[in-house]
Order: sequence, then structure tokens, then C-alpha cells
Amino acid sequence: MAEHYYTQNPTTTHDEHTWTFPLFDQTFKFTTDAGVFSKQTVDFGTRVMLNAFDQTKIPAGKILDLGAGYGPVSISLAQQMPDREFVAAEINERALALTMRNAQQNGVANQITGVQSDRYANVPDKFAAILTNPPVRAGKEVVTAMLAEAVDHLLPGGTLTVVLQKKQGAPSAKKLMAETFGNVAVIAKDKGYYILESVYE
Repeated sequence: MAEHYYTQNPTTTHDEHTWTFPLFDQTFKFTTDAGVFSKQTVDFGTRVMLNAFDQTKIPAGKILDLGAGYGPVSISLAQQMPDREFVAAEINERALALTMRNAQQNGVANQITGVQSDRYANVPDKFAAILTNPPVRAGKEVVTAMLAEAVDHLLPGGTLTVVLQKKQGAPSAKKLMAETFGNVAVIAKDKGYYILESVYE
């Protein structure tokens, strides 16, 4: 069976690369490897989501980076929000190990806890915000669960922020979030990517 970036224990031959990338006017250093998502750059959708996310309106509490990959979301936000704690949840153990290495080399390891988790399975906390670039190739059932179950893992006033391409299910995700939370907003659109946000009220 072919491996994907959402494979739990990738056996693909290692092919590590370290590179730098600007986020929030800071330069971050990322090490990536074969078998992880967007290993050569911080993908465009993630960048649009990070820029659209309102760091000021969420309540006190931890922030969940769901499907963290090698960590660009939690690491860049931790640098921007030094008083916040983050949980980086990722099914792929290779990607999760890279998240923790990258957190270390970007000076934010003390803010980030890594958890190997299939969706919310090993994530018992409630959060001020959940951000996710869901693994569309894992199938609609997985993405639907990541969005619908977020409501059980948010503090009052907490936000779920999601990036999806229009052609990869953004309209149906918007409908699902509206039904689940009673509200949804498109907070950004760029090159076919939609940033959707719901508030747990």
C-alpha cells in the first residue's frame, strides 16, 4: 500500500533538508523529510490561514495545531504569542518528531507539546483556538470528523480556523461548520483557498 503524509509510521527512505522561510516578518528554520506534507516550502494555504487568523480575539487558553506536519503553524504562532502554550497533534510520527526538532531550533520548544494523535484521539484538552489544514487526501470522513468534533474541544469563545480549497470541499465544509457551530465566516480567500472560521459560543 502506498504511503501518504498521513501515514502513521512512514517507512519511506529519509531525505532530510533544512531551509529557511519568512512568516510574520520573521525568518524560521525548518527541517523536513520524505513522507511529510509540503516538505519543500510552507504551503500557500497554510500561509493564508496564518495571516487571516486573529490572534487577539481568542480567549485565554492553549492553542491546538491539528495535523501539525513539521510544525510551521504552531512554531510561527508561538513566536508571535510568547505567553501561549500550544499542542501540536499529528498522526505521522516522523512529522511530529520534526515538529519538536523545529520547535527547538526556532527557540519555542518550551511552548509546544507534541502529541501523536489520529484527529482528537489523544487530545483531551479544551482549547482557545484550533487551526487545521486538514489532510484532504485522507478522505472526506477524516476531514469531516476533524471539523465536526472540534466543537467538543473548544473553550467558550474559542475558534476553529480551517483552510481548504474551493475545489477540495470548502463549500461543504462551510455548510458543516455552520450546522455544527451555528456560525461560520469566510475570513479570507486567495487563489482558490478559503479560510473558514467558526466560534464556539
